[in-house]
Amino acid sequence: MFLLKQSASRPALLAILITGAFGLPTSNAQTFALTDAAALVPVNVKVAAAEYKGRKAVLITSDPSQGGFALLKGVDFQDGTIEGEIALKIAASPGPPGMRRSPGFVGIAFRAQPDASHYELFYLRPGNSTSDDQSMRNHSAQYSYEPDQGWLKLRRQWPWVYETWADLKMETWTRIKIEVKGRAAKLFVNGSEQPSLVVDGLKGDDLRGGIALWSYPNQEAYFSNFHIVSSPPVPVKNGSEAAGSWQVTAVGDAIGFEGALQLKRDGNKLTGDWSGASGKARPVTGTWRNGYIELSFDAELGNPANPIIAPAIIAGWIDGDAGSGRMRVVDRTDGRWTAVRKP
Repeated sequence: MFLLKQSASRPALLAILITGAFGLPTSNAQTFALTDAAALVPVNVKVAAAEYKGRKAVLITSDPSQGGFALLKGVDFQDGTIEGEIALKIAASPGPPGMRRSPGFVGIAFRAQPDASHYELFYLRPGNSTSDDQSMRNHSAQYSYEPDQGWLKLRRQWPWVYETWADLKMETWTRIKIEVKGRAAKLFVNGSEQPSLVVDGLKGDDLRGGIALWSYPNQEAYFSNFHIVSSPPVPVKNGSEAAGSWQVTAVGDAIGFEGALQLKRDGNKLTGDWSGASGKARPVTGTWRNGYIELSFDAELGNPANPIIAPAIIAGWIDGDAGSGRMRVVDRTDGRWTAVRKP
């Protein structure tokens, strides 16, 4: 990942980079055959024309010491669809003998900044799809927001929410489609009418950016026949204020609850209290990032005279006078929350 020069402001340089790398699309539909590397801007990767499984394509390989991708030229994307075909071949098995496992990693970044500093990402692990270990099978398709909300954080904090099983094969062309609409995105595999993975609450601050082909060290990633259609963007804005009084409704797979949330904000720090079906005046702590909040408190469940205490987690976006996102009461329930600001 390259560094911006200190002699100019970051916003100014990013504006220059976005203009040069993305350009302005001449229509809402763009097609990239990817029979050579002319349509790509490599960032810490190597790109070359190739032929794989009887098809002309581009081959992307990554430096083991750096993360990167290859941007599609002239793409400035917010909402719409991204379609293309990808194939993966493992070139080397990482790790010591006896511990080597190579599920493979290949995907598509969107709303990406041109220096690869942060981006939304859907990627596949084809080698996990046919594993005899069900846990590994469930790690076949993944969403992450790089670098702040990577797979490890999302998997530990929100088990099974941001990854899933998909029917994949190594060294085989796979059709993928990504639909992006506001703060939601869906991943479709091999022409399925139903998405393999649904993300309702993208983690990234950037509401628009580039589209990039993403690979990983020690493998050969092939890409072909990409088609992008931009649609009118959903009118969401970052930076909404979280401080105030909120009426919250949470619906989970096991239990749901309602309550009143009082929040104060000091910079990126949130404090407050929760009162409702899961406790009265329970202290709340958390963080605010450009309108994205993460909150936690100890919920009281069961008999009020002898309640069970379990950690509750709320994360999502505030958009004006409304909010929504994921909620979890550890070992008790998992689901979604919505909120409206109270006068």
